[in-house]
Amino acid sequence: MTVNNKNIDNVFYIFVTAHIIFWTLIPSLTNHNLPLDTIEALAWGSNLDWGFNKHPPMSAFVPEVFYQIFGSQDWVYYLLSQIFVIISFYFVFKFSNEIFNNKLLGLISVLLIEAIYFYNFTTPEFNVNVCQLPFWSLTVYYSWKIYCGKEIKFLDCFLVGLFAAFGFLSKYLFLYLLVSIDLLFIYLIFFKKERKFDFKYLITIEVFLVILVPHLIWLNNNEFITITYGLARTGLEQSSFIDHIKFPTTFLLKQVGIIFPFLILCLLLVKKIKLDLNFKDKKLLFLFAINILPIFLMFLTSLVTGSKIRTMWMTPFYLYFGTLFVYLFQAHIDIKKLKPFLIGFIFFFFLSPLLYAYVSISKDDKRTDYPGKEIAIKTQYAWDQQFESTINVVLGDEWNAGNLSYHLKSRPVWEGVVERVKLDQLKDYMCLDSICVGSR
Repeated sequence: MTVNNKNIDNVFYIFVTAHIIFWTLIPSLTNHNLPLDTIEALAWGSNLDWGFNKHPPMSAFVPEVFYQIFGSQDWVYYLLSQIFVIISFYFVFKFSNEIFNNKLLGLISVLLIEAIYFYNFTTPEFNVNVCQLPFWSLTVYYSWKIYCGKEIKFLDCFLVGLFAAFGFLSKYLFLYLLVSIDLLFIYLIFFKKERKFDFKYLITIEVFLVILVPHLIWLNNNEFITITYGLARTGLEQSSFIDHIKFPTTFLLKQVGIIFPFLILCLLLVKKIKLDLNFKDKKLLFLFAINILPIFLMFLTSLVTGSKIRTMWMTPFYLYFGTLFVYLFQAHIDIKKLKPFLIGFIFFFFLSPLLYAYVSISKDDKRTDYPGKEIAIKTQYAWDQQFESTINVVLGDEWNAGNLSYHLKSRPVWEGVVERVKLDQLKDYMCLDSICVGSR
């Protein structure tokens, strides 16, 4: 069975086009309101800074750019999420093509990860996890260019530093990928001595640190609040001895559950399961470094500290799992089995959006059922009865106040929780329950 490379490219573009249409259209039609994390990001974006109480700034910056162009149209932010997913798919495809020198295997590598929960069902909610995806895939791709290249190129080193910084500014857990790649290079240069140290490597570090400087200054000025928040989410302060066993075990079981549909697709693809590992294989070494090592380090973190690893934190960790599987079992992939594999892929491809639509329509107590637009209309009406000024400030939590910031036509700036000192700085203000709107 021969397959034309051009046809494979066409299949890939049809696949990503279908993905972006389905996962933009379905939440746009079935959700009444944007999800929590997206509203939160838009609230931060209305008052951009180099960091926020929960996360670094990238996940707020990008939605704000889209808001300035498109305004408060919900479908835009579902589309934004899918753009980030598709960029990551593209570089997984591009990377896999270079690993295999075979576009069919490259395509299969991408189709496999479509079966993973993180790249379908959870993608409508643009958040820090989705925000990492393109930067994760780009960092891996350009690290590979450095790893496999006969000559270290300035541009590749620059781009690794750039995309690594953007990924870190999306979420600090991006560090797990960076540490894994660095450990690989340290091993090859200083222990195996298979590579010579090149001062161009320092370009990556310099670019990374220069881009982070404003955020690091912000962190210092704000008592490292985002790091404190992240540590609090792990439950580290309350951990007991049993947590060093319970949480790592739970973590591993959840990972198996997450990749279960992926494993089903894999079984449809191979004629037998036979694993021959050769760690002298440089491609395999790189694939282990970007796939297995970050997950192992996360597991080790939970084991040593007794911290709880939240499932969604693992969103970018599986991007190259399809590539790893195909590489490990390429000798046992039966081209004649492509038909059952494709049937299985199509089943999962349609099942996930159908389940999303069913959940969205059948349940009416979700965040996405919040009447944000209606509350904004009522708030504006009540304001107009009392004041002639424009609402340009909103105070309260990110969800309730953030919804007002997003839905009100004047796009008021979210300035945090309600405090007397903040209200005293306003010319006019009006409070409804735990939210206040005002004018300077």
